[in-house]
Amino acid sequence: MEYIVAQYRIRTIGRHADLVACGVRGFAPFVTTEEPEQSATMELHSECSISKEAFGQLTELSSFGFEADLAQCTLYRHSSGYLFEMVKGCECYLFAKSDQSCVVESNYGVFDTPDTSLLRFGLWLMFGLCIAPLGAIAIHSSVLVKDNRAVLCLGESGTGKSTHTRLWRENIDGTTLLNDDSPIIRLVDGVPTAFGSPWSGKTPCYRNLHYPIAGFIRLSQAPYNKIHRLPVLQAIGALLPSCPPAFAHDEALQDALCNTLSDMIASAPVFHLECLPNAAAAELSYNTIFKA
Repeated sequence: MEYIVAQYRIRTIGRHADLVACGVRGFAPFVTTEEPEQSATMELHSECSISKEAFGQLTELSSFGFEADLAQCTLYRHSSGYLFEMVKGCECYLFAKSDQSCVVESNYGVFDTPDTSLLRFGLWLMFGLCIAPLGAIAIHSSVLVKDNRAVLCLGESGTGKSTHTRLWRENIDGTTLLNDDSPIIRLVDGVPTAFGSPWSGKTPCYRNLHYPIAGFIRLSQAPYNKIHRLPVLQAIGALLPSCPPAFAHDEALQDALCNTLSDMIASAPVFHLECLPNAAAAELSYNTIFKA
């Protein structure tokens, strides 16, 4: 199967290659039959006999519980690449990628019915590893589109990203939602651009569209509405926490993320919005970005 996400090709080979049939329905708008001979950015082989022991010494980069501890996840670095492990009960899902290679090896094809949540998350993390060196990031945010330009709302969980984007849609005519969790950002012909993706959190918004970025908004709750544009260093600091946290302890990945963010903020402004969950906050951010 072939998929195009953010103008990058994902190729799946082996059992359960049809991701939509496996229950990862967000991939449906991204299926393609065009130019199947084109090289892939990520080529996923699903029936590999891989084990942790085969990779020799492993350095743990990040370990965390996934979806209320549905599974324990660990990203490792080894001498020539990365290994991602997800353990759910007696089942262990593995994804491995070597440096300078687009091939991702996995054992998820050995399961008769792969766990949809784990497969979706494993795909997200491995795709992030593949695109980071290319100048692209799957960034945790909720993305609005207004006048064919994208606005990315970022913040810690519970700060009201989805609420703020809903308030835009309810109060600012012509506003739509591109993605509610993990759009892809990258430069296209030098222009910071946001792409819809197969990953959209609890909101099923999977749109195979892309738009130039009008701005980023870092949200925080406050008993008032106030917005200001951030200078360069603060702007990078505002965006970096929304990048994949599992990449934070790997120097090469962190450098790649910072380089991409630097390219982004050279053309797209970053704002900090202290706000209430009301229409006035949406109008303030809209007027600042589109009418200033």
